[in-house]
Amino acid sequence: MKTYIFLALGLISMYSYSQIDMSKKNMEAVLYELADAPSAKNIENDIIKLVGFGTRHTLSDTTSSTSGIGAARRWIKAAFDKISKECKDCLEVSFQRNLVKQDNRRIVHDVEIVNVLAVQRGVKYPNSYVIMSGDIDSRVSDANNFTSDAPGANDNASGMAGTIEVARILSKYKFPFSIIYVGLSGEEQGLYGGKYMAKVAKEKAWDIIAVINNDMIGNIHGIDGVIDNSTFRVFSEAISAKASEKEKNAMRYYGGEVDGPSRQLARYIDKLTDNYMTNLDAIMIYRLDRFGRGGHHKPFNDEGFTGVRIMETHENYHMQHQDVRTENGIAYGDVISGVDFDYAAKLTAVNAITLASLASAVPAPKNVKIGGIVQASTKLRWDRVEDENLKGYKIYWRETTAAQWQKSRFVGKVTEFTLKNIIIDNYFFGIASVSNNGAESLICFPEGVIRD
Repeated sequence: MKTYIFLALGLISMYSYSQIDMSKKNMEAVLYELADAPSAKNIENDIIKLVGFGTRHTLSDTTSSTSGIGAARRWIKAAFDKISKECKDCLEVSFQRNLVKQDNRRIVHDVEIVNVLAVQRGVKYPNSYVIMSGDIDSRVSDANNFTSDAPGANDNASGMAGTIEVARILSKYKFPFSIIYVGLSGEEQGLYGGKYMAKVAKEKAWDIIAVINNDMIGNIHGIDGVIDNSTFRVFSEAISAKASEKEKNAMRYYGGEVDGPSRQLARYIDKLTDNYMTNLDAIMIYRLDRFGRGGHHKPFNDEGFTGVRIMETHENYHMQHQDVRTENGIAYGDVISGVDFDYAAKLTAVNAITLASLASAVPAPKNVKIGGIVQASTKLRWDRVEDENLKGYKIYWRETTAAQWQKSRFVGKVTEFTLKNIIIDNYFFGIASVSNNGAESLICFPEGVIRD
């Protein structure tokens, strides 16, 4: 009898880590599950652990096992390694290192900037990536003070903890596209970790579908007196930084000034949030980042990659980049008490459903063209996507002043379609690929005109 019990337990253990093939799952059902999957307790525990390193300043101690950025990044790598072990080595975990020379501004001595990457390799498109990032480092009032305690609970242990939690959740699945979970370093000193990773991605010709940068996802008590746990912001640039002059000139005549790939990613996140999250609304901010400031999606945007920033709606500046202290009755410092773990879990869930949806889709259509000049109807044409999991294509359109896509039509496995009695002048149009399991690619805005 005991033998049978042990055999049964062995079978349970063996199958408990078998990854679920997303190509065979109903996307809608999975996304509802993922929306509830993040654990506020896991996120709390990870934030507490990161805060416990005292400071994670980029120039802080790298040799201690209990304090400084070196200990923090080794712990993050160990967390990814543990997740990988549980999913039968499904993650490729590594340090990404880059030496940055003293610049007499915020790099006061030569320092090695070290990112921590965990790559969940796609089964069909292993060299195409969706990326979720959080920042490892923290700071106090003086950006060059690398010895004082800098808890960085919300900025940005919250984003780092969220990234680890999504790795825990999505590592249970197999996706066609690869997912990278990454802790980026050197953010407070000048976005150095992101700059280096984006540079490597460009040099190695990585096909990056989307970068979702999470920077401060845990505060609900705003400096403006508003307490809000039901909204968050998505910052996105309007058009790619690498758009050519020809492309920019075309936008003057045909539109597209607010329809670059990063803006489409923001709309994608907004739509998924509306469909699958409860009591949570995404606010699309038509700006690269907060006024005069920058986050770790920017280096990827600078290289022409699609990327956005997710963060809380109402910031508390008393708890950002501050020495821990009480002054004139005001408590300063980025401490644990400033983080709402349930809210951080909700924003973590937004990442989980977005990454899962994008990584489960088929490739987006390419070479999308549009026509309908002085005609009663609008025609779209595109190149065929060669993927056996392709269900077909969905055309979207919206009024030219609308922020989000308003109408859509699934048109099947065709490579051109005419929307009858929908006049091209009055709307913007886009098209997405749809997989058999219901996952959709990012929507592609037309990049050319049909002349026939």
